[in-house]
Amino acid sequence: MAPPLEISIPTTSLFTPADKSKPYTLYNITLRLPLRSFVVQKRYSDFVALHQSLTSVVGSPPPEPLPSKSWFRSTVNSPELTEQRRAGLERYLRAIAEPPDRRWRDTPAWRAFLNLPSASGASVSGVSVEGRIPAIGLRDATLAAASDPATWVDLHVEMKRELNAARAALERKERATESGEQIEAEAQARKALVKAGSLLMPLEEGLGVMKEAGRMQGGEINRRKGLVAAAKEEKGLLDQWASRVARKGVGRGGAQDAASESERARLLPPQRTTGRRLGPLPETEETRERDNAGMVQLNADKMKDQDDELNVLAAIVSRQKKLAVDFNEELEVQAPMIDHLHQVVDTHGHKLAVANRRAKNL
Repeated sequence: MAPPLEISIPTTSLFTPADKSKPYTLYNITLRLPLRSFVVQKRYSDFVALHQSLTSVVGSPPPEPLPSKSWFRSTVNSPELTEQRRAGLERYLRAIAEPPDRRWRDTPAWRAFLNLPSASGASVSGVSVEGRIPAIGLRDATLAAASDPATWVDLHVEMKRELNAARAALERKERATESGEQIEAEAQARKALVKAGSLLMPLEEGLGVMKEAGRMQGGEINRRKGLVAAAKEEKGLLDQWASRVARKGVGRGGAQDAASESERARLLPPQRTTGRRLGPLPETEETRERDNAGMVQLNADKMKDQDDELNVLAAIVSRQKKLAVDFNEELEVQAPMIDHLHQVVDTHGHKLAVANRRAKNL
């Protein structure tokens, strides 16, 4: 059975349409699935439509009432009303997502509202939720994701993935001998650097939001600031490398001038660590993005994997023991039979010797 969906509304965003029409409030719904966390942004009117649809399909309203609409105040101008409605909408969603009664959350309207996978495993947009990047491409949603401790880690991992992709593309460009290969590699590097840059600012701003809201302790905030600073430095060096490589032309023999090892070492120094040490050992790539709670979870996962391996080994040893016991029991049954066979052989041998002597006398 799948674990329950973790759902919350930690922050809100004020959105102004491109046509300069009336602004409105967006509620940043943070969802945590077993393999991915992401953010969905909804207006209050979307909640009203969801409530009406759930009531119509199930035949009764959800267990928690929907916060009422205010006719005299607007969330755009009232932080108090915004906070009250945010808390009420969060209770409303949790009342549907957490209790054993699944009637409301098993409806297509609920899955469509949260962009959750359907029965076939695909999301409403046709893309698996577990394979999507949380809130990439929408700045407000990205900032909302970066304002949550769990989704911040997902964004940081994606940003590091883009930096590594840019590094690999630049290396391919320097090794390429054909003009087409060089152009393609340079385009891939530029695209990855742009994506990484679009995540760096929300990651930094999200730390400030979490610090002001008290969602994270100062030590962990400083550690994550170190991660962002290291990523900024790495991106700056990659930008320099990309600019230098772009100025390089194709030589007469078709090969591009390669960077010297000293220049490459200057542009791409070893990645910095955050200074945190895990006992006598430094951090690794697996631990660098994790906070203390993540380290505890990682340790629990490692211990569970070891326990599973020990259980498999114990089952193998148990089977070997059973085979050995069965073999010993079989030997205990066969041993008297073998002894009797030896006696019969000895008797027949003695009789054969007597017969041989008589035959010789004849």
